[in-house]
Amino acid sequence: MTSSTPAGHTPPRSIVPVVAAVVEREGRYLVGRRPSHKRHGDLWEFPGGKLEPDESWAAGASRELDEELGVIVASLGATLFERRDAGSPFVIRFVETEIRGTPRPLEHSEVGWFTLEELEGMPLAPSDAAFVRHRRARAGST
Repeated sequence: MTSSTPAGHTPPRSIVPVVAAVVEREGRYLVGRRPSHKRHGDLWEFPGGKLEPDESWAAGASRELDEELGVIVASLGATLFERRDAGSPFVIRFVETEIRGTPRPLEHSEVGWFTLEELEGMPLAPSDAAFVRHRRARAGST
């Protein structure tokens, strides 16, 4: 399901909102491998994380990408995809994101840049896999 809620809107707290930064450069997307000891350990994901209470999407993305990758969020764009993460209270919003700086794996075990086709063949966290399928389907229809 997609959403028309503006990226800067603060969501209600009845759910746990999660921002997933979709950083794309020259047809490659930035993803990180989750640490083994965390939920969905060793699976790849788009960087981001849970918003704090009353935190905007932009502020949450900035905080999370600084913590996880040591980069600065230059801007947030459109919401590309939104999905409830099965078995959790998380609703993950995949948002176009521009960054400044070189991503480093500060919380992930590794980070990398991959095409959508490469991502389809990788072990992704469930919501991230759903986003990649959605993105590939849209790319095939344009």
